[in-house]
Amino acid sequence: MSHSTNRRNFIKSTAVGGAGLYVSGSPLFAQSKSANEKLNVAVIGVAGRGSANLSGVSGENIVALCDVDELRLAKAATRHGKAKKFNDYRKMLDEYAGQIDAVVVSTPDHNHAPASVMAMKLGKHVYCEKPLAHEVFEARVMTQVAAETKVATQMGNQNHSGAGYRRTVELVQSGAIGEVRNVHTWSNRPVWPQGIGRPEDTPPVPKNIDWDVWLGPAPERPYHSAYMPFKWRGWWDFGTGALGDMGCHIFDPAYWALKLTAPTTVEAQQEGKTSETASKWSIIRYEFPARDTLPAVTFTWWDGGKRPPTDLFEGATVPSNGVLFLGSKGKLLCPHGGTPQLLPKEKFADFKQPESFLPPTMGHHADWINACKNGGQPSSNFAYAGPLTETVLLGNLAIRAGKKIEWDSKNLKVTNSKEATDLVQRAYRKGWTL
Repeated sequence: MSHSTNRRNFIKSTAVGGAGLYVSGSPLFAQSKSANEKLNVAVIGVAGRGSANLSGVSGENIVALCDVDELRLAKAATRHGKAKKFNDYRKMLDEYAGQIDAVVVSTPDHNHAPASVMAMKLGKHVYCEKPLAHEVFEARVMTQVAAETKVATQMGNQNHSGAGYRRTVELVQSGAIGEVRNVHTWSNRPVWPQGIGRPEDTPPVPKNIDWDVWLGPAPERPYHSAYMPFKWRGWWDFGTGALGDMGCHIFDPAYWALKLTAPTTVEAQQEGKTSETASKWSIIRYEFPARDTLPAVTFTWWDGGKRPPTDLFEGATVPSNGVLFLGSKGKLLCPHGGTPQLLPKEKFADFKQPESFLPPTMGHHADWINACKNGGQPSSNFAYAGPLTETVLLGNLAIRAGKKIEWDSKNLKVTNSKEATDLVQRAYRKGWTL
C-alpha cells in the first residue's frame, strides 16, 4: 500500500471518531500511579537533549536506557546502574514493556514518531522531544494516538513552562498591545551544515554504533560522520532543519497566545536547499485565518542570518532567537527563554502588569510526571503540540515545493501541488512502522 493511500485511510478513520486502539482484544488505557509512587521510566536516546531529559526525570525509577551508541549508553548507565540497556527501542518495548510506565523519546527527529506511537499503543505515557515528528502526517498520527490511548503526553519545548513565555501569553491575551495581525519569529540556526550534497566516501561504521537502528525508518544509506552526531539536523531524511530545531520553541508563545490553528497558505524564500539538505537561510510567511473574534495573522519566520527589519524593534536589542508581536497598541518582544519587553519602552513606562491567570506549573518534566501519576494533561501535551508541529513543518514543505502552498488541514493535502502533498508522509524502510 502506498503512503498516500495510508494517509487517505487514516483521514477516513479519524473523521468518523476514530476506533480505539486494541491489543489482545482489550482497549489500552494507561494506568495512573499514586502521587508518592515512583514511575518506571524508559529513556530512548541518552545523550544531548536525551541527557538533559534523563536528568529531568531522574527522580523516578529509570528502569531502561536505550541508545544506538554503546559508549553513550555505558556513560548513562554509570548513573543508573539498575537500568536494563538496549540498542533498539523496538526490542525494548517488545520485551520489557511490562516493566515500563512511561517513555522519554530523545532520538533524532526521524525516529520520534515511530518510537512514541509504539509506546503509546502499549499504554505508556510519553515525553517526546521537539519537533514532535519528522513529517506532517506523523504529527497528526501522534495527536490521534495520544487522544485514543489517553496517556499523559508532553513535547520537549521546555520554555513552554518557563516564566517568560507564560508572561508573554498573559500580556497578549490581556490586551496589553491590542489586536495582533503580524508576528515575526527568527533564529540563529542553522549552526550545522546545510545546502550541501551527500558525501561520496563510505567510511566504516564505528564499532560502538548500531547504524541500522540509527537509520530507523529512513532510506538505507552508508554511514558517514556527516550525519551523526548532531549534524543530522540539516539532512531531509533525518532532521527538519532550522525550523524543526527551533520552530517548536519560538513559534510556541505566538501560537499559544493568539490561539492559532492551521495556516491556509505558506510561502518560502530560501537559498541553497538541495535534494539532500535544508537551505542555508529561509524566510517563510504563513497566513492564518481569523479565529472567533481574533483577526487573521501574517506570521513570518527568519533564519540563517536573516532578521526582521531593525526599525521594528524600537531601539531594543535584538536577541539571537525570539518573537516580536506587532499590535494595534504597541509591540511585544520575547527572547527565546527570556523576559518579554513591551515596546516602545517609554509608552509602557507606567504599565500595570496584569494578574497571572495561567494554571501554575511545577516545571516541564515535573508537570508531565504529575500527569502520569494523577491524570490530566500538561500544557504542551500532544493535543496542543501536534498541531503546533504540523504548522512548523509546513514551512519545510514550502521550502521543498519551491512555491506558495495552499493547505487543506482537514485532508492533509496541499491543494495546489501534488509534489508537496507527497511530502506530507514518507514511506518507511522495511521493518519500521508507525
